[in-house]
Amino acid sequence: MEEEKYIKSAIEQAKKSAKRGGFPAGAILVRNNKIISKGLSLGKIRKDPTGHAEISAIRKACKKLRSTNLSGTILYTSLEPCFMCLCAAKWAGVRKIVFATRKTREMTIKGYYESSMDIHQINKECALDVNLIYITNFEKEVLNLIKLWEK
Repeated sequence: MEEEKYIKSAIEQAKKSAKRGGFPAGAILVRNNKIISKGLSLGKIRKDPTGHAEISAIRKACKKLRSTNLSGTILYTSLEPCFMCLCAAKWAGVRKIVFATRKTREMTIKGYYESSMDIHQINKECALDVNLIYITNFEKEVLNLIKLWEK
């Protein structure tokens, strides 16, 4: 399954991010079955609150394609996107986000997310028109990666 291949790549980015001292989150942008950009979550290291993996992948893709229009791309992420990343994807023209791990109450309490509100509900109420797909097969792996990082 193509989606699983790309989710694995996003998880590899999460591992790279953690090795570099960042938060263990990773993202890739794909167009026409080709990875066009990758992102790490290095916001704390770079003193940049927008330095999420999804934002990094979006910025790199826009620079590479010399456009703010990323129509036809799919964003694959190791973690469920936060509101900022969801909205940035929408503004960039990304209409499909596939993620490997849902946010948990514990993640919200620890400050890894801005709130416990459901992005599916926000997506619907704000008419963002982003297709959000959760692939369950890799959640345990990603949660273990976060636990290792926390130690």
